Amino acid sequence: MKEEIRIPTVAESITEVDISEWQKSDGDIVERDEIIVVIDSDKASLEMAAEHSGKLEVVVPEGETVEPGALIGYIDTSVSAEVSSNEQSQAPEAKSSASSTIASPAAAKLAKEKGVDTDSLSGTGKDGRVTKQDVLAAGSAPKSASAPQKQEKASTPSMELPKANTVSSGERETRKKMSSLRRKVASRLVMAQHTAAILTTFNEIDMAPVMELRNKYKEAFEKKHDVRLGFMSFFTKAVVEALKEFPDVNSYIDGNDLVERNYYDISVAVSGKKGLVVPVVRDCDQLSLADIEKSIKYYALKARDNTLAVEDMMGGGFTISNGGVFGSLLSTPILNPPQTGILGLHKIEERPMVVNGEIVIRPMMYVALSYDHRVIDGKQSVGFLVKIKEIMEDPSRILLGV
Repeated sequence: MKEEIRIPTVAESITEVDISEWQKSDGDIVERDEIIVVIDSDKASLEMAAEHSGKLEVVVPEGETVEPGALIGYIDTSVSAEVSSNEQSQAPEAKSSASSTIASPAAAKLAKEKGVDTDSLSGTGKDGRVTKQDVLAAGSAPKSASAPQKQEKASTPSMELPKANTVSSGERETRKKMSSLRRKVASRLVMAQHTAAILTTFNEIDMAPVMELRNKYKEAFEKKHDVRLGFMSFFTKAVVEALKEFPDVNSYIDGNDLVERNYYDISVAVSGKKGLVVPVVRDCDQLSLADIEKSIKYYALKARDNTLAVEDMMGGGFTISNGGVFGSLLSTPILNPPQTGILGLHKIEERPMVVNGEIVIRPMMYVALSYDHRVIDGKQSVGFLVKIKEIMEDPSRILLGV
């Protein structure tokens, strides 16, 4: 009996998904609850498990786009796992003997260009397949035999144009379909550039006070809260205080109205298998530094395991993106619509600074605020960034709320 494999309804707003990767091949025996396929939406990735045990039949290959509810395969529950296992154990021998002289498309084309007979070659590829390297090795053999003839002409100096190994046109470029997530990100970034008046202002922060505080208490903090004390929790708290002082940064345009948020949901960019994703830490004004660190770690682990849900990334009034972890010194982040502002953090670098009339070496970080100039003017944007600078350079303000 064949059981259908259909795409589940992920969310009402998601109308299509991509077949990202089949974890099992067509004809494989799968067990119930075993992960068989990964699908991508414009929000997140989802792993689908087999609902039955049996033989897998793939209907829709990787890279195709389908709608929720679409049929993508079957599981034949009548196939015995033992019989199929025997078939699979015999398959490699048959395949090896049948394909011992089969050449890959690239190797076959190269062999034709160089006049090499692939049937006379012993393939070093999988299952004895002749590879491009096999053809190149065979093509270079006759050249060594003609070496003595070239030596006779060595008395006449000549200059030849160096030539690289011939690469077929199909191998010079690789074309692959963009995932739903990447297409959605691209669409939103272009939309942000076309619909918002984006401007970026910069400042720099002396990170020494926060680093000293962190080094002093990081061991006790981790021992008590079972999570490391990082810089993101300090920046998140600083952003909350700045949003309270400049509420327009926490607002968004809806038609002819300016809607001001009275809550502080901060989107924090974390790195996942499919690239940067932006889950939302809710009600940051009510969370402690430990709560914020735990929330960020929780979402980072979900991003790593491709288990972020759609609701994890919905909403958010302001975004913090830390390009410094990748070594970025300075950047101009792009807004995440319909948000009005995004804070870009960068790597900490020791630089000579003038402090109290003396030149000293300080750990400095450039920070960038990109904002929608339709909502925020220059005075507000500069004031917002200065507020963050003041708090980070005197972190006791976080405790005092000033």
